[in-house]
Amino acid sequence: MTSNSAEEISKNVLNARDVTRDIFSATLGSIFCCYTGQPLDTVKVRMQTNPIHYQSVFQTGRKIVADESLAAFWKGSVPTALGMAAENAMAFGVNEALKRAFPDPQRSTTNKNENARPDLLKPFAMGSITGCCSALVLLPSEVVKAKTQVVVGFEGASSSDIVKKMIRKQGLKSMFIGIDSQLMRDGSFYAVFFGGYELNCYLFKKYVPSMPDELNYFLSGGFAGMLGWTIAMPFDVPKTNVQSRWDTKVVGSYFPEMAKIARERGIMGFYNGLGPCLIRAFPANAALFLGVEMGKKFFDEYL
Repeated sequence: MTSNSAEEISKNVLNARDVTRDIFSATLGSIFCCYTGQPLDTVKVRMQTNPIHYQSVFQTGRKIVADESLAAFWKGSVPTALGMAAENAMAFGVNEALKRAFPDPQRSTTNKNENARPDLLKPFAMGSITGCCSALVLLPSEVVKAKTQVVVGFEGASSSDIVKKMIRKQGLKSMFIGIDSQLMRDGSFYAVFFGGYELNCYLFKKYVPSMPDELNYFLSGGFAGMLGWTIAMPFDVPKTNVQSRWDTKVVGSYFPEMAKIARERGIMGFYNGLGPCLIRAFPANAALFLGVEMGKKFFDEYL
């Protein structure tokens, strides 16, 4: 590859307008996603970290309302929204950049055919790379969120209180607890998330050609989120346990926690919280992808 061609590829991949468009649309989608899915994410975390007291979606929901209040469902939503905006700016930005760097020949700008069968391997591979990149951005907010969501009541439960306690107990390294667990969860999730979305969009366009684009984005995103979480859940349960505790390490606590869960809860222990996670995954990720795609259209038309 010549230096000129390398410069041309770099210019196309990192085009300022395209990058700005990716960040704008991802941020808009993140806001929709966060406040749509946060209540069930709180239920999921309670079930994963304390399955004896929180045994089902409805029982956990009733207990949270009775013991705390309706507002408790949105505990940790501020760091989640901030982290989600950063995560999705990274995730969608990296994924779109990878698409520009390694375009699908059937869907490239020189041979644009939205109804063509997509490359079925490339979106999954690029999704996995995206997940590893976004994990590094998301990690601090995930640690704060996990510790915030397991606090019963409101005293000392604000994000700032949790961060102060983390710094006091473990210093700055507390913001990066469980980095290995984050990479395992996000690498597997995003592979299926982005790959599944591309596949769903193609299948809906092929077999339901009359479907409006907005409905396609909504359904494809929702189903991709559900499939992604089904695959990633066994990695997510030990991750949540590692990050919600105060005695775990930056690297090295994940696999011992995984072995402990298998020993104490069995294989099904890795699926604690799957119910609320899947219920949350559809509307949250449907809202995310719809927001992202609408954000792209708005940016192209008005900015």
